[in-house]
Amino acid sequence: MSEELRQRLREAAGTHRPDRERMLARIERGMSEPLTAGVRPARRGPAAGWARVVGVTAGVAGVLAVGGFAVGAALRPDDGPRQTVAVSPTPDPPSPAATSHGPEPSATPTGRPSHSAPRTDDSASAPATPSKSADDRPPAVPDASSTSDGPLWSDGSVDPGSNDYWGQSDVTFRTKEQLSALTVELKVAQTGAVADTGSWRSLPSEDFTVSVEERDGFLVYRWVLRPGKSVPVGEFVFAGQYDHADGGRDASDDTYTVSARTGAGEPAAVGGDFE
Repeated sequence: MSEELRQRLREAAGTHRPDRERMLARIERGMSEPLTAGVRPARRGPAAGWARVVGVTAGVAGVLAVGGFAVGAALRPDDGPRQTVAVSPTPDPPSPAATSHGPEPSATPTGRPSHSAPRTDDSASAPATPSKSADDRPPAVPDASSTSDGPLWSDGSVDPGSNDYWGQSDVTFRTKEQLSALTVELKVAQTGAVADTGSWRSLPSEDFTVSVEERDGFLVYRWVLRPGKSVPVGEFVFAGQYDHADGGRDASDDTYTVSARTGAGEPAAVGGDFE
């Protein structure tokens, strides 16, 4: 289509004004046309007349619409890019097997861990206690009466800081060899109102387990070297502290024992009383 023709169509479309009165007069003329001679007109109700009016009006509107579409098509440039609309393909209908029932439930509910801790009893969960070798067992406390045995030497004494209502008993021992096992036991006779107030040792406290109990008329302090620990060569003090009845206290019935095992596995034991 040439540019000149397009220009004319644009001008014609811009100057065109539909004559509404002329169209209505034409419609009325068509409705009042005389009938053919000798033919009896058929009775027509108001509904048929209005149907005819509506039909003619729709025809005129259709002509105007087609004309407008033609003018618009002529005025649209041909060299512009055409818009392409992508249409998604129609999905295939689901198979009967997929719609007949839902998915199979999984063995593990969604949102929960895929495993749980097994239920066990205390006997199964408790670790087995390893058997102790002879070197790991604390040495038996003998009824020692000598203050020296092999590499060991010992002494028992009431600390000078003791007074009329409180006392401290010191067990001092010396070793010439490293010890792989050690047990120190102090027995304070119950002379009246004797009660524990504490204890201490010159070796590291974390290397020993400590117990205090009343047994057979005595307040018994017991220190046991933990397995895997050792005592170096040297002199050390183990002390038990206690309250007692007012006045001077007689310590002649107090005793102590020190039993040990050397690094070579040789046992040694010393003991005595308090003067």
